Amino acid sequence: MPLNPNLEQAEPKSQADWQATWIASNLVPLGYNAWLGYTQGERGVVVCSTTAPQVSSSGESFPAYYVPRSRLAAFLNAWLAAPDTVILRHHFMNAHILETVDTYDPTTEVVMLLQSFEEVTFFYLRNLPVPPPQAYDDVCRQWTEFAPSKSLKGLT
Repeated sequence: MPLNPNLEQAEPKSQADWQATWIASNLVPLGYNAWLGYTQGERGVVVCSTTAPQVSSSGESFPAYYVPRSRLAAFLNAWLAAPDTVILRHHFMNAHILETVDTYDPTTEVVMLLQSFEEVTFFYLRNLPVPPPQAYDDVCRQWTEFAPSKSLKGLT
């Protein structure tokens, strides 16, 4: 959900629709990345890109990175300096993003930047149906469930 409740109205309907659908489809990986990054040190932002999806037999996957708060200002400044990137539609400022990262609740919320080609949109996701710690646990449980058993090694 966009930080500004009026943001959806300001954006073209198709833009908001695909972003909402993408976020809903990727809620568990987003929560997993947010919680993993947070537990490794500090609050931060999940940065995802739909620009270069990786396609495999299991479908599409998208690069996701966690940028901790201590590195976020430099990251945003470098990204803003890139001439081919229109970052943060609707004039969101770096200070606003940094303030949001300083105050969000990592147990129930995710702060995210979503890149699609040369555009980047800022999202502050709240009231999630799957909170980040649960998303992390769900992903870890699935890895354990579907990981090959050691007793099966050597069987062909």
